[in-house]
Amino acid sequence: MQTHRDSFVIDFDRAALKHRIRMFRDKSLPDEITRQTFGLKDNRDWKMSPKRKAIISDERWEEKITKILYRPFDVRWIFYHKDAIDFGRPEVMRHMLHDNLALNTMRQTKMPEWRHAVVSNMMAPAVYVEIKDGCNLFPLYLCSDGDKKDLFTDPSKATERKPNLDPSLLRMLKETYDQELTPEEIFFYIYAVLYSTSYRTKYAEFLKTDFPRVPFTRGRELFTQMAHLGEKLVGLHLLKLPELDPPIARFQGTGDSKVEKQLYSRKEKRVYINKTQYFEAVEPEVWKYQIGGYQVLDKWLKDRKGRSLSLEDIRHYCRVVTALSKTIAIQAEIESSLS
Repeated sequence: MQTHRDSFVIDFDRAALKHRIRMFRDKSLPDEITRQTFGLKDNRDWKMSPKRKAIISDERWEEKITKILYRPFDVRWIFYHKDAIDFGRPEVMRHMLHDNLALNTMRQTKMPEWRHAVVSNMMAPAVYVEIKDGCNLFPLYLCSDGDKKDLFTDPSKATERKPNLDPSLLRMLKETYDQELTPEEIFFYIYAVLYSTSYRTKYAEFLKTDFPRVPFTRGRELFTQMAHLGEKLVGLHLLKLPELDPPIARFQGTGDSKVEKQLYSRKEKRVYINKTQYFEAVEPEVWKYQIGGYQVLDKWLKDRKGRSLSLEDIRHYCRVVTALSKTIAIQAEIESSLS
């Protein structure tokens, strides 16, 4: 999904986004004033004046405001309206308007090291994993649409879902393990493999030029171990694992909690957000940890430069530090299981 106008349709705050769209729909404001106010530009696929009329005529526009995983560990709000964004990919994204998981990965990357797989449980943009090459979102379940309209549509019309897995794979795994596996077990196993350092090393060149291909073990015990570790990783990356509390990082210092410039002190194991306030107990390998093209802890703060962190923001960041630290530990467990 690509909006081509993120600053207009995406926001940290739902109320701020809603206010912005309400102003956009204000018929008393001329098009040119609206265009200047929001910095909107026409392109080949989007002309503001007719799109604005369409949005004004939509009395149910507020229902199009929903959450999006904008970057790893970074949930924001989006005005997901077909007349506000250029490439909504509703045929894919509508599956993420329900209880679901998705693997986000990519076909190729120019980066020297492959780390381009991360889970999401809601819509995610094409730049969720990396800004340069874009990524693909693969839902675990496909949800039916009673009207056969791939929309931006009413999610209540999706009443059934089926695994987005090749039936021949399901048959092969059932024969191999003499047991039927759940889609979640297969998803977790795949996720663990994609976070295996030895897998990333062995297939390094291939992973730069095509979608990852996942080897399946013939051993049921190893499959179970890997699926268990993959489930933990998914729980960490969606910040749903109970072990995230209490977090290992702490926020210290006095001030207005405003992010001026993020700075890491290796000696102190601190991430400063300004001259007087910092997160402590952040190990160097956690600070450097990357998912896709993003150094997670640095990127999260960089995107909030000039903003004052709320108590919920601070708690969230401390939990992300914890999630990354435990991710590194689980990656070591994966290697131990594979050795």
